[in-house]
Amino acid sequence: MEHNRLSKMRSHTALRDLVSETHLHKDQLIMPFFIVEGTRISDPIKSMPGIHRISSDVLVTEIGELLKLGVRSVLLFGVSSEKETLAQSAYRADNIVQKSIRTLRRHYSSDELCIITDVCLCGHTLNGHCGIMKGTEIDLEQTLDILAKIAVSHAVSGTDFVAPSAMMDGQVAVIRNALDDNKFHKVKIMSYSVKFASNFYGPFRDAYGSAPQFGDRKTYQMDYRNPGEALREVEQDIMEGADVVMVKPALAYLDIIYRVKQSFNIPLAAYNVSGEYAMMKQYASESGVPEKDLILESVIAMKRAGADMIITYFAKELAQWI
Repeated sequence: MEHNRLSKMRSHTALRDLVSETHLHKDQLIMPFFIVEGTRISDPIKSMPGIHRISSDVLVTEIGELLKLGVRSVLLFGVSSEKETLAQSAYRADNIVQKSIRTLRRHYSSDELCIITDVCLCGHTLNGHCGIMKGTEIDLEQTLDILAKIAVSHAVSGTDFVAPSAMMDGQVAVIRNALDDNKFHKVKIMSYSVKFASNFYGPFRDAYGSAPQFGDRKTYQMDYRNPGEALREVEQDIMEGADVVMVKPALAYLDIIYRVKQSFNIPLAAYNVSGEYAMMKQYASESGVPEKDLILESVIAMKRAGADMIITYFAKELAQWI
């Protein structure tokens, strides 16, 4: 019967766009950057085609281009050449992240640009782990103390969000208390609440210099077999003061994104991670599938699952396509 032909609503592009149920906006995109010391540096990352380690002067230019395209949020990772047992350089005022925040703030206010800064130890420790190790075990108390120091140093420099990614028990509460004790009540926390011990992080570790030198991170990052535990992690972070929660990676964990969004009324970020980026880049280059179509399909899936915002290395391209 004619009236049952649902395909009649798919007959042309303008109509399909008119009745589409899921929408992706430029304001929902967050672009990650890898920042290094120096000037005029743009060092290609071999395992992430199109992505570079850049110095803060180049960062200013890159962000200017992003803003013109309508992307107003960035996530900063400082690539450090200083590796220390206690990661002391991570919370120094002259660390590349802190300096980059101050540089950006000289050019852009919070109304113009939302700055999010990763808070972890893996890029600063000698062993590449996300916490201070005593033998093969995490020293939780010492790790939490250093994470809090990093968060406060980022707040002093002018960040809008700190994003603790170490997956340490109690990290959100300790950071929230430290921020409040130092009068940074308006600095928000975007917590990596559900960060799985995933095989999709390889290119990021190349870019960031953060591969663990022994063992793995399965004792503190999440087991991918445990969706119920993911919900408990999110609930705990909300109770401790998280303003935004995150699921990482995204594509293999769309069910987790959906469960979190159905269970909690809080802004939810999905991190479209480096391995996902690299795979899509390679598949598009080798298969003949248009890269635009592949990326849009993948990112819309994250939105459809329930993500309110997407952290993606494709942010610049997406902003041009939306």
